[in-house]
Parts: sequence; structure tokens; C-alpha cells
Amino acid sequence: MESESSSTSGPWRFAQCFGDKGEVDDITEADIISTVEFDHTGDYLATGDKGGRVVLFERNESKKACEYKFYTEFQSHEPEFDYLKSLEIEEKINKIKWCKRQNAAHFLLSTNDKTIKLWKVFEKSIKVVAQNNHHDGQNPLPTPVSRAALRLPLMAPQDSIVAAVPRKIYQNAHAYHINSISINSDGETYISADDLRVNLWNLSISDRSFNIVDIKPVNMEELTEVITAAEFHPVHCNMFMYSSSKGTIKLADMRDQALCDKHAKQFEEEEDPTNRSFFSEIISSISDVRFSRDGRYILARDYLSLKIWDVNMESKPLRTINIHDHLRGKLCDLYENDCIFDKFECNFSGDGKHVLTGSYHNYFRIYDVNGPGEAVLQADKLAFKAKKIGGAAGKGGAKNNGMKGMNLETIDFNKKILHGSWHPRENTIALAATNNLFLYSAA
Repeated sequence: MESESSSTSGPWRFAQCFGDKGEVDDITEADIISTVEFDHTGDYLATGDKGGRVVLFERNESKKACEYKFYTEFQSHEPEFDYLKSLEIEEKINKIKWCKRQNAAHFLLSTNDKTIKLWKVFEKSIKVVAQNNHHDGQNPLPTPVSRAALRLPLMAPQDSIVAAVPRKIYQNAHAYHINSISINSDGETYISADDLRVNLWNLSISDRSFNIVDIKPVNMEELTEVITAAEFHPVHCNMFMYSSSKGTIKLADMRDQALCDKHAKQFEEEEDPTNRSFFSEIISSISDVRFSRDGRYILARDYLSLKIWDVNMESKPLRTINIHDHLRGKLCDLYENDCIFDKFECNFSGDGKHVLTGSYHNYFRIYDVNGPGEAVLQADKLAFKAKKIGGAAGKGGAKNNGMKGMNLETIDFNKKILHGSWHPRENTIALAATNNLFLYSAA
């Protein structure tokens, strides 16, 4: 499928699909993809699923277009049980982050609700005994009878496999579910965030971390907000941001103090009192925040909209893009079926000129940051037929042709694009649609 866009990136076209390509009614829960992440070069792509598996893909250099092929798969996490709290810990992979490559091996962090692991993925040569005293590799030899006839066994490489080994396991530092991990620009440290705390780790030290944000009240009955996402600044290693369920984004500077409970900047848009409703607090909760590559802009996604902030301007967002305005009248139904709690991710393009986010019925949207360009596409099995569905949109993220004709009653809320990643150097995006991985490219 493709959608003509008025953006400079040209029309978007379906490129690849991994996973079950047929229509499957009964989808195995463990096969549902829960995170997608390109590495810093864009030559490798990682996905994690609810079954605790990590699957890696590599760029297919023999193809002219941006195409990927299977690289390796490994079991990152297993289901566990916390006997002290009588709590089951799911194996589901919440986030994957690639470390910048230093040598021939790849290093990446993966996390479930409680435990973060640093994986080393490398190509390993398997060697076998090619010659010995009883065999020359092809034919049997007579038993040597003299010292001169003895020979040392000779090893020869037989095959090459891709191996994955956990180099570090970071555990017992989070009392609540981990929602974010982010590697620092210094390449040595990373942060992990749960509902109430953000911890700072050194990649080489797994037995201790430093708590840098703690919003847990003395009395838990006074709890009014939780941390929903956190990310390091891409350039300045002392700065990071975290978002909350109250719709605020706080920028913190670790040079100010060891515990960054007092933020350096706060980005928040006051809600119009006339629009307040029972659902206001739920829909204002930020599900994902991202810095642009230069760190100048912040992209934030809540349930109904996408907001672009200038780091230097806290008063109001540069732009608000309405994603789910057509669902305002259905919030009660969405609350009943728990869809209102869905956490949609968002992404900047590598050049910072476009943004990406997902929606229901396997629709996803791409917007020009500085213009009216918008593309609405559907990651669907019918994508193989390359059917055109969208058109250029009006200014300010108004509903475009791709959504106007859609009957709200026909929207499948079980099909949703929650997770995606944008290639760092090209206009190629990877999207998780239930148990399928879709790739789309633009000229």
C-alpha cells in the first residue's frame, strides 16, 4: 500500500513483511511483537516479543533496495516468580536498545518488567578435528607404531554460527515494572525507569545502580502520578527527560544534584477547563517521549495527540497533531474495553523532518514537522497488493482522506500499531502489527 504525501520524502511503499502472511484467527500470545528497534547504523533491526524472544535482522547487501533478512534469534527472558511478593514476572520484552558498535560483536540491552540484560551477539566459528593419528580427514590411517609417525590433531573451521550470550544481568533494582531504558551518549551509562523511579547504571557494573529520580510519596495513598517513559539527551550526557501520567515532561540535569527530583525544565500544556471530563486524566497521560537526533526538539505522544516541543520553549508546544480526534465520542467504549490505556509509541525520522506514530485498524501516520504533509497508511496483509489508501492532508493534522471515509463502527481495535522504529539514515520504517513485522520505504 502507498499513500501520496506532500512531504519531500516521496510516496511511501510497502517493502517487506516478516511473520505469518496468511490470515490467522488464533494468534499465539507469545508471538505478539512488543518492541522494535533499529541499531545506530540501520544495518540491523531487533524485535522483542511477549514470549521473551529477541529476533535480529540484518541488511541484505545483495539487494539494491532497503531489504532485511533473518540474522539470529535467542531467548532473552524466561517467566519467573517473585516468591517474596507472590508475583509472576512475565517474560515479555518491554524494550530493546542497541549499544554503539565498538568491534565485530553487537551489544544490546533487553528488559522485561524487572530484569535488564546486556547481550553480546557475535559470529562464532565452529572447529572440528580434521586430522589425527587414526584419520587424515578422508581416509582411516593405520595405528602409528613409532614416535616419528605420531602427529598432532589438526583443527579446521567447519561452520560459522551466530551466538548470543548474556554478558551482564542487572536485577533487583526496580520494585515496579520497568517501562523504559535509554543508553547515554557517553556509551558507558544508561538509565532504566519504572513507575516511580529512574535509576542510573554503568554498563560494566551490574550489582549496583544510583537512584536519580524518586517520585514515590511517603504515603502511597497520596500517589497522584507515575513515570511513563524516560530518555537520555542524544548529545549532552548530563541531561535526560521523563514523562508522567499527568501529561508533563520534565527535563533534568544531573550536574545540578545527585537526586534529580527538582527538574530543570517542565513542558506541560494546560487543558481547556471546558473540555474536562472523567477521561481527561487518562487521555492526557504521555505514553512515549523522544528527542530529535540533535536534541533540540521533543516528541510526545498521548492517547489523542502528538506534540512537538522546542527544548528552549516551555510555554506551549510548537505543534499539536490530532491523531484520534475522531475517537473522542467513543471514549466510554474505549474505557470499557481497556483500549484507552493503550500505549502508542512515536518516532522522529533520522533527519528530524518527519514524525511517525501508530493508530488502530493497523493504521499508522507520518507527518512533516514543518509543513502540512501527512501520509496515512495501513500495515495489513493486503499490503502485498500495494493498494493506495491515503492522500495529502490539511494543515494541523486534520483528518485526511485515509480516515474520513472510515466508519467508526468498523474499526478493529484489536489491530493496532503500538511499536515502531525509524531507520537512522534513510526513510525506512519498521512497524509491529500484532505478530507481523512490516517495513515501509520512501524514495
